[in-house]
Amino acid sequence: MMRKGLKWFDDKFIELINRNMKTHFFDKFMPRFTNLGGVISTTLIILLLLLFGKGQTRIIGIQGAATLIISQTITYSLKTLLSRERPYNILKNLNTFNIILKDYSFPSGHTSASFSIATTIALNMPKLSILVFFVALLIGISRIYLGVHYPTDVVAGLVLGVGSAIIVHNYLMNYILNLIRIFQL
Repeated sequence: MMRKGLKWFDDKFIELINRNMKTHFFDKFMPRFTNLGGVISTTLIILLLLLFGKGQTRIIGIQGAATLIISQTITYSLKTLLSRERPYNILKNLNTFNIILKDYSFPSGHTSASFSIATTIALNMPKLSILVFFVALLIGISRIYLGVHYPTDVVAGLVLGVGSAIIVHNYLMNYILNLIRIFQL
């Protein structure tokens, strides 16, 4: 029963986002915008906060680094464990953008990374919440638009990113900061 519901969700939303939203503008915009959630961009954001941040900004960098480590470890462990094929390998009539990825689909790494950083920023700088969550959500939608993820992959990435950030913020930050003080990092 649940599997049928998830399949219905995936079918409806992949059709809505990948097929019905298709425009010339999105065809140019989405392949570029999606890279904000990739390894290079997310690592660069965290490194900039760590290297050049002072006070609260550096704390956000430390928290973001811990959150990314946790969320991406879980994400890539699940990808390997569950081995879900990407939609462009399974579905016919999907708009694809000649993106060939060697790893698996579930959950979305771009989405979990984006929501890890967005939630970390939102928890520390609430005034930026709408902006950072909008960017993270658009990155998740871009993954479906490009045909590289199912909607449930993106939802799982969102939950992993948000959950990891909340756990680090509420339960692990004091331990992390104490370790940094002890080792004078």
